[in-house]
Amino acid sequence: MPVPSLRDPAARTAEALRAVVDTVKDPEVPVISVVELGIVRDTRWEGETAVVTITPTYSGCPAMREIEADICAAVQGAGAPAVRVEVVHAPAWTTDWMAPEGREKLRRYGIAPPAPVAAGRAGASALVTLTRRREPVPCPWCGSTNTRLQSEFGSTACKAIHVCQGCRQPFDEFKPF
Repeated sequence: MPVPSLRDPAARTAEALRAVVDTVKDPEVPVISVVELGIVRDTRWEGETAVVTITPTYSGCPAMREIEADICAAVQGAGAPAVRVEVVHAPAWTTDWMAPEGREKLRRYGIAPPAPVAAGRAGASALVTLTRRREPVPCPWCGSTNTRLQSEFGSTACKAIHVCQGCRQPFDEFKPF
């Protein structure tokens, strides 16, 4: 799908701006866009300025500065005269905001997508409860649920490492939160 041009003022819609931002990939997982990741909260125009509002996946995410720069570069590259990225922290991002197509892309890439977290909780603002026992995470390679947690700490703070007992493959899980 071609990237919309934002050079023509008549083409400067929130939807066209969002389509441009959807071309920006997460620098840590380059198969998923920042829109599919669910961190893009709003796209709008204020006069000649494209405004993109994002929420970090967590407050210490080291990729946020790169994501902000990539959004600015994509929007300016599409022809916007000016761009501003606003970062909001409330409400806090949740993996429930991830798009279904993004979850599927994670799975195909070999990362177990996060299970829904809002289901079964009092609400999306409920506290995350840490437990010693978790439901098995399905292997993204073979689909087996005969998996075990190897480490809560993966290559990034948002991932855990698992091993499939069926196909013997290690894999990352994008932690639900």
